[in-house]
Amino acid sequence: MSTRVVVARLDSDGDVLLSGPAVRAVRAGAGHVTMLVGPRGRAAAGLLPGVDDIIVWHCPWIDAEPRAVEPADIAGLVRRLSAGAFDEALILTSFHQSPLPLALLLRLAGIRRVAAASEDYPGSLLDVRHRLPDSGLHEVERALSTAAAAGYRLPAGDDGLPRIRGPIPGTRRLTGSQPYIVLHPGTSVSARRWQPGRFAALAAALAGNGHRVVVTGAADETALTAYVAGAVGRDLGGATDLVTLAGVLAGARAAVVGNTGPAHLAAAVGTPVVSLFAPTVPAERWAPYTDRRVVLGDLDIDCAGCRARLCPVPGHPCLSTVTVGDVLTAVEAMTRGTARENRPLEATA
Repeated sequence: MSTRVVVARLDSDGDVLLSGPAVRAVRAGAGHVTMLVGPRGRAAAGLLPGVDDIIVWHCPWIDAEPRAVEPADIAGLVRRLSAGAFDEALILTSFHQSPLPLALLLRLAGIRRVAAASEDYPGSLLDVRHRLPDSGLHEVERALSTAAAAGYRLPAGDDGLPRIRGPIPGTRRLTGSQPYIVLHPGTSVSARRWQPGRFAALAAALAGNGHRVVVTGAADETALTAYVAGAVGRDLGGATDLVTLAGVLAGARAAVVGNTGPAHLAAAVGTPVVSLFAPTVPAERWAPYTDRRVVLGDLDIDCAGCRARLCPVPGHPCLSTVTVGDVLTAVEAMTRGTARENRPLEATA
């Protein structure tokens, strides 16, 4: 197997984690796989089984905070791709993204076979133009379908679930040794965020029910995590990178998290997820890809699919209908009798 393949997924960590099963399918049939990712997906790419190398590039038509298009930057990417001597490329995109600008750059880099899902006429940019249905498939399934159209399928015995490379680091020095529930109150955009006051009330309610509470968040979310943790939880705001967060999540009895990357990381390490899902994008495509989940939120609200970063509707009704009691009930149901049973889905390839 000498084929060298570049697999592109140019947005965030959560998107890259969901592409993991498709990457494993490609690696099962190729001799070398390089991931082409954006800076927001670099950490997740490093966790994926089957990835041999990583190229990071800030894509001006996909990144949420795009840079100006610079000829030197474009030329530099083409040179890097050309130097990789790739035989094939698989472009993975969401339903609202076009693969064709990147396909053009891949062609300029001399890559002979390019595959992607595309509704737009690709001309000579794609050798495999895959068509996907408008609904009914999760992002994991969309990516696997596109990989299969390019000739790459999961090997026998692979369950097709997101997972990360093992071993996952131990984090007892951060979490302590007793069972705990993770609360991750932050999200990449505010339109997907449950009210901080309700997260704080949930932390208190969980503690009152005898649970230890660990609160996680990024370095720019320390004020939020400190508020939610209060006097009842262990505040790990700013204390974890993505690898360490995987370890924290892997040791949890359950995680409560919004529609953001750590929800997919929790699923990838086998931890039950209570997903507080603001349907700015469809839940059927973006909810945690696991059967160990409860999805809460008004998924059928009139403004579903808005893709808003800042909710324009007073009161944020898609999530304000979710009460502390709703989440507490979901956590208790998911953890009843499961203390210390969950184990991460690991792979060493």
